[in-house]
Amino acid sequence: MPAIRILHLSDTHMGSGLVRGHTDPETGINTRLQDFITTLGRCIDRALAEPVDLVLFGGDAFPDATPPPFVQEAFAAQFCRLAIAGIPTVLLVGNHDQHSQGKGGASLSIYRTLGVPGFIVGDTLTTHRIATRNGDIQVVTLPWLTRSTLLTRTETEGLALSEIHALLIERLQPALEGEIRRLDPTVPTVLLAHLMADRAELGAERYLAVGKGFTVPLSLLARPEFEYVALGHVHRHQNLNPADNPPVVYPGSIERVDFSEEREDKGFVLIDVERGRTRWEFCTLPVRTFRTIEVDTAESSDPQSDILKAIAACDIADTIVRLIYKLRADRLDTIDTNALQQALSTAHSYTIRPELVSQLARPRLPELGDRRRLTPLDALQVYLTGRDDLRDIADEMLDATRRLLDGDSDTVSVDAIKFVPDSMDGRTQLRLL
Repeated sequence: MPAIRILHLSDTHMGSGLVRGHTDPETGINTRLQDFITTLGRCIDRALAEPVDLVLFGGDAFPDATPPPFVQEAFAAQFCRLAIAGIPTVLLVGNHDQHSQGKGGASLSIYRTLGVPGFIVGDTLTTHRIATRNGDIQVVTLPWLTRSTLLTRTETEGLALSEIHALLIERLQPALEGEIRRLDPTVPTVLLAHLMADRAELGAERYLAVGKGFTVPLSLLARPEFEYVALGHVHRHQNLNPADNPPVVYPGSIERVDFSEEREDKGFVLIDVERGRTRWEFCTLPVRTFRTIEVDTAESSDPQSDILKAIAACDIADTIVRLIYKLRADRLDTIDTNALQQALSTAHSYTIRPELVSQLARPRLPELGDRRRLTPLDALQVYLTGRDDLRDIADEMLDATRRLLDGDSDTVSVDAIKFVPDSMDGRTQLRLL
């Protein structure tokens, strides 16, 4: 029997990042939404071109459970192409697909309600036996679980969050084991789950949802009964089980959601599954570039020129740019924001973020440049010679430092001495940390 070819994608988050786009005058569609539509379309194009026998979607179709109708329509228009082609598809419910109460996949349940041919909505832990053009396959669906899924309110009352998570794992383990024991051992099996695995490296989801769920041990997932474990939720592509027995794979999100994903490849996974054998490959997608330009002009004699040179050195055409420049407060009037905006005009969109650098943090005396030549007490004396505002307390600071260096204090080390401005009256105090 030939291998069953599967396309595994996840975390489309259709409608995310619209703030970084603008309205296309020809289509009336936000350009960032169009990016997501185009990228999802490329995934579906590949599924049809192979053609694959099955598509697995790992959850988080939208940013929340109640997306605008035009965003739902854009998502449906792409997945509808699979139904027309007769390619079975499993849509798993992720955390963003649920209402805040965690009851059901509000944004995906419409596909079950309408009875879309060949479409399965995975909103419960159960096993689906699916007939494909190259034979049957079993897909165990494990949607995003909340405490209300496996526990009652009285069971969690008074427990710490860590205790609740431990109890959730205790409940999940026998439930998953029950599904495994009911599997047909002659038919290849895939686990499709939306969760945070304990060895996953995080992407943007650390800001979107981490902390709202619990972490599942890899040992619970990497079972020999599964030919492949298809995961969703983490936006960074990774295989958590390099031994591939079985592969435990996050395909990652299909588009960059924010700058935390600036350097991540985006794509989907193609898998060939046979009983006891799996081959897979990550397929990258051409997605819009995010680019950060950072410039430190704190010591510059011409900050404006330095920033413009940094912009000119980067290929920013059609990219999403974040310009961050550090500047002393007394040089703010040297920056021509209009000129910076003009220099960034070829970008798809951009943000400009100045960061003011405190002059107090800058070395005031060249003698302090090489600390190896000065004792801590000498360094303090040199520093104080340039601080007229500290003249009244200079002797007190030096005396306190001498006592520390002589060992009169048994609670602080010399490395813990810092001089900081007092927040109340602006005077500098000796603070022992």
